[in-house]
Amino acid sequence: MSDPLVISVDAMGGDHGPSVILPGVAQASAMLGGNVRFLLHGDAEQLAAATRQTPGLSSISEIRPSVGVVPMDAKPAQAMRRGKGTSMWNAVESVKAGEAGAAVSAGNTGALMAISRLALRMIDDLDRPALVANWPTLAGVTSVLDVGANIVCDAQRLVEFAIMGTAYHRAAHKVAHPTVGLLNVGTEHEKGHEEVREADRLLRDLKGAIKYHGFVEGDDIAKGAVDVVITDGFTGNVALKTAEGLARFFRAELRATLTANLVAKLGAFVASGALRQMSERLNPSTINGGPFLGLNGVVVKSHGGADARGVANAIRLAANLGGSDIIAEVTRTLARRTPSGVAPLKARTIA
Repeated sequence: MSDPLVISVDAMGGDHGPSVILPGVAQASAMLGGNVRFLLHGDAEQLAAATRQTPGLSSISEIRPSVGVVPMDAKPAQAMRRGKGTSMWNAVESVKAGEAGAAVSAGNTGALMAISRLALRMIDDLDRPALVANWPTLAGVTSVLDVGANIVCDAQRLVEFAIMGTAYHRAAHKVAHPTVGLLNVGTEHEKGHEEVREADRLLRDLKGAIKYHGFVEGDDIAKGAVDVVITDGFTGNVALKTAEGLARFFRAELRATLTANLVAKLGAFVASGALRQMSERLNPSTINGGPFLGLNGVVVKSHGGADARGVANAIRLAANLGGSDIIAEVTRTLARRTPSGVAPLKARTIA
């Protein structure tokens, strides 16, 4: 039997802390078949008490005492200056030290990215990590990046996103040859601004390295036209927040319609099985977890308000990535990039 994979967990992060994180760890262990162990970082007394109340957790986890928690409203620079010794910092440090294959935190996104970049450094000559969203589509799941880490992206950075997104989708969603699309305002070659058109040219030159489809439009994301959609962090973040808002709107409208009168309620009862399946498909907990790609290590961000099931799915994603060769694959493919001759833009962050 192979050695168990070790996952480092910021047990104090997020809106709910250990009361949700630890049950999520227990659920993740069941999902992963038991061949995994956990390093739980946080207040030792609080974690010990919570662990005793979570069946089966003591035997598969080790508590690592930490001092303090990175506040959810902390600025990235503040987290780097004052975060040492906190549960988030120590969770990432365990990956750096080789004690864990991946780290998971539901804490402050900007702080987690800054700490991870400081501790783990970037692959090759990459400048900043890219944040990925798992987007439910008619065809399954599409990986969209960047969704908030880099507001301004030049053509070379978009190419890097395509390389990282391909490796990520293969590891996370078990697709052997993911297709990649570049988000644009049209599919014609002359559409879009200069950086997008240049990225399109460079991606077409990366023959064999990635399976490039070409330009895709906003409605192609939900269709599942490609496995991976790449864009700058400004556009990606706006698209993601718009989609989340629309999903909440449709769920609310559907609930109101199906409870409006007796006939509607009877119809909802008859269709309850199908409605449950749809609700499951759109449940944020099902696809929770967004990794920072480009780091020399695996760090997965869980939604701060995730329930135990959502935390479990973020941990499962971390385990899939931690057990893969995603970093080696990204490093190999980056070496095949075609220089554009264009000076890179300095990235700015939303976080």
